[in-house]
Amino acid sequence: MSRYAAGSAVTCEPVEQGLLNRGYRLRTTRGRYFLKHHFDPDTAEPAAIERRHRATQRLADLGVPVAPPLAGRDGRTVAVVGGHAYALHPWVEGRHRHGGQLTPEQCARLGALLGAVHAALERVMPPKARTRPATSPHPVRSADPTDTFAVIDDLLTRVRRHRPADSFDELARHRLLERRALLERHAHRRPPRGAATGWVHGDFHPFNLLYKGDAPAAIVDWDRLGVQPRAEEVVRAAAIFFVRPAGALDLPKVRAYAHAYRRAAGAAPSELAAAVHRVWWERLNDFWMLRWHYERGDTRADPQFPASSALAVWWTREYEAVCDAFAG
Repeated sequence: MSRYAAGSAVTCEPVEQGLLNRGYRLRTTRGRYFLKHHFDPDTAEPAAIERRHRATQRLADLGVPVAPPLAGRDGRTVAVVGGHAYALHPWVEGRHRHGGQLTPEQCARLGALLGAVHAALERVMPPKARTRPATSPHPVRSADPTDTFAVIDDLLTRVRRHRPADSFDELARHRLLERRALLERHAHRRPPRGAATGWVHGDFHPFNLLYKGDAPAAIVDWDRLGVQPRAEEVVRAAAIFFVRPAGALDLPKVRAYAHAYRRAAGAAPSELAAAVHRVWWERLNDFWMLRWHYERGDTRADPQFPASSALAVWWTREYEAVCDAFAG
C-alpha cells in the first residue's frame, strides 16, 4: 500500500465472484478498497489496462456509474509486482441483481443505462478505431458449422472417456448430440459478417453491475472494452440477465429492456433483429463451458451450463418471439 495514499492494510479477503481475474476486499486504516489482480493474459498488459482506466475516468466525468481506479504516488493506475498487474479501486457498496430480481421498470432502466454507456463511449473513445481489437472475445465473422462439428466430435470423445461418468457427463452428451442435430437442420441460416460497430463494455452481465437499493451504483470490469457490433452486446447481456433456470428468456422483461435501449441509443429495430440472429447463431456454435470442463478441468462455469445449454434449444424454437421482443 506504500504506492498509494490509502493507509496501511488491515485485512485482505478474496472476492469469490469472477472467472478470469482475481479480486480482494481490502480494508485499510483509511477505508475500504477493491484490489484487482489482472490475471487473464489476454487483458493483463499494463499499458492496455491504463488505457481502459483512462476511459472509465472519462466516463465517470460524464456521469456514467463506474469506479475508476486510484492513481499511485507516481501517477500511474497500474502497479506491476512480480510480473503481475494490479489496480486499486474504491470499494463500491452494493449487490448484484439478476433479471429475475428486477421489476419491468428496472429492466427498462437497465436497457437505458446500456444505451447511455454506448452513447458515452462514442464521445470519449477515439473515433478512428473502427476495427476489432485483438482482445475482443466475440468475432465479427460468424462461426463456421464445419468447425463446430469437429468441436462437438472432440467433446463427445472426451465425455465418453471421462471416468467415473456422472450426471454432468450425461447432460453434456445429450446437449452435444442435440446441438449437432440443430446445426445440421439450420446450417443454411449462418449469418453474414456483423455491422454497426461501436465501442462497447464487452462483458455486460449481472456480476459486472452493482446495485445500491434499486439504482445501478457501478459498472465494473472493463477488461473487454473494445469495438464490436453494439446491438450484439445488448442481446448477449439480455441472454444472461433474463434467462430463467429452465433455459427460457423472460420476454416481457426483455421487451422493456430492449425498447429502452433503442430509445436511449437511437438504435433501429432492424439493428436489434440482426443482432438477435447473430447471437442466436453464436449460441448454437458455442461450447466454451464444456471446453473449460473437459479440456482445462475448470468447473467454475458448470452451474451455468444447464440453463445456458437449454437456452439455445428454446431460442431456436421461439426464434420469432425473441426477435419480436427485441425489435417489435
